[in-house]
Amino acid sequence: MSNPATPHPSLQGLFLTGLLTLLPIWLTWVVVKFVFVLLSDVSKPLVEPISRQIAQDFPGAAPWFTGVWIQNVIALVATLLVIVLVGFLTRRVVGQTLLRWFESLIRRVPLASTIYTSARQLLDILQTKPGSTQRVVLIDFPHRDMKSVGLVTRVMREQDTGRELAAVYVPTTPNPTSGYLEIVPVELLTPTDWSVDQAMSFIISGGAVAPDAMPFTRSGDRRA
Repeated sequence: MSNPATPHPSLQGLFLTGLLTLLPIWLTWVVVKFVFVLLSDVSKPLVEPISRQIAQDFPGAAPWFTGVWIQNVIALVATLLVIVLVGFLTRRVVGQTLLRWFESLIRRVPLASTIYTSARQLLDILQTKPGSTQRVVLIDFPHRDMKSVGLVTRVMREQDTGRELAAVYVPTTPNPTSGYLEIVPVELLTPTDWSVDQAMSFIISGGAVAPDAMPFTRSGDRRA
């Protein structure tokens, strides 16, 4: 007795399978490419003239140092080495002394002082552990029956009533470095027990990396 023929997948099914397979690869490439290009651009102003000088001194090696992709790789490696060196020095007394000197210098430049201080405070908040001032919360957006994941960066009070207000940074998917700022009354926040790493994984993955259960309704709205 012959087995029934296995149905052939449709063209639409093959397309969806291929799309769902390539989509996470494409998102990873977009984010990694953005970071790599950003890092390589930092060292390009120094790498390009050095590469041209080496090409002039050693004509036989010119193709290796004048190629655009070679210069990008060298610039990327140089930037990564500088970052590692800065991280090493920051853990030493001499590095901390240099960092304090640099910060005091930056604070004397009005616009640079505002940007650096704000960025420094935001990164410090993102590195703190849950249970301190920072909390991962859900806010009502774009309406009450939908939520967005946000990070509480500061708690303030309303000028006339003393009502507690939270400054909430809402990262976007799949690039959490961009986002927007919302000022939300504290009682309208839905608190979570997520860490910053869990929240970032949830955002970058578009919700694919998520716990099996999560809070949604605010405590004051829950009916007994």
